[in-house]
Amino acid sequence: MRLPTALVIPDAKVGDYLLIRKAKNDKSQFLSKAGFTAENPEDLKTALRIQAVSADAVLDRIDDEYGQFYRVAGDLVGVNGVSLSVVTIWVERRSDSQFQFVTLVPLKEKKK
Repeated sequence: MRLPTALVIPDAKVGDYLLIRKAKNDKSQFLSKAGFTAENPEDLKTALRIQAVSADAVLDRIDDEYGQFYRVAGDLVGVNGVSLSVVTIWVERRSDSQFQFVTLVPLKEKKK
């Protein structure tokens, strides 16, 4: 299935989580390779939306109290033209059926 274009991406998830350097589970350095920084959070939100609707969403886990979770694997194209292979996780919220961004993880390449 494809996710709808009307996606919810909380500002705090981007500005206070993905683009802030952390001692554990840091994603800011990975995202900086594509030019995403704390100074341009809207660019990351736009790229997340494009990535989410450009590939099929696959059921990730069963319905829980928050809703139904989906994963989308694909390229996140940066402001500098660099593409990062990522998996994004989205939840179809139980409360209002809107799709909300949960997290992003680098897509590990298979060894040949």
